[in-house]
Amino acid sequence: MEKNFILAGFGGQGILLAGTILANAFMLDEKNVTWYPCYGAEMRGGTVNCEVVVSDTEVSSVHKRECDYALVLNQQSFDRFVKIVKSGGTIIANSTLVAEANPRADIEYVFAPMGKLANDLGTSKVTNVVSLGVLSSVVDMISKDALKLAIEKVLGAKKKDLLPLNMKALEAGADLTAKV
Repeated sequence: MEKNFILAGFGGQGILLAGTILANAFMLDEKNVTWYPCYGAEMRGGTVNCEVVVSDTEVSSVHKRECDYALVLNQQSFDRFVKIVKSGGTIIANSTLVAEANPRADIEYVFAPMGKLANDLGTSKVTNVVSLGVLSSVVDMISKDALKLAIEKVLGAKKKDLLPLNMKALEAGADLTAKV
């Protein structure tokens, strides 16, 4: 079983951090994984995405032409990546910044107000972690417990003061999907 995830948004939304957390969560679940970042020179405000490929066996390659899951936090990313979701795949979008549309009949759509929920928690800076919570409730192969451990590992001792808010954001994202 090999699955390909694309996480995308604009610079400053924490896409690369979310991808790092996701890759670490898969490693903690003893999966083989690769993480591949892609961003422009403009960074903040420009397009940023990363690819996470996970497998029970060796990962065949990165930078694939299609993905099983796309997690997008802005409209530009939705418009770009909805085209490469495999037939039968899923796109998960931040409806705070993405207009709800179903341009393809052969994929699943999950729209959740991730940005609004992050703002309700006090800061838009946790939209990325809210999105991981949503992803964990949509994709069975992602353990929320592994995501929690991965957040702790990636943030580390230097940023341990950010753990409570990020854990709250992860839980809120997972709960949000149950209501959508």
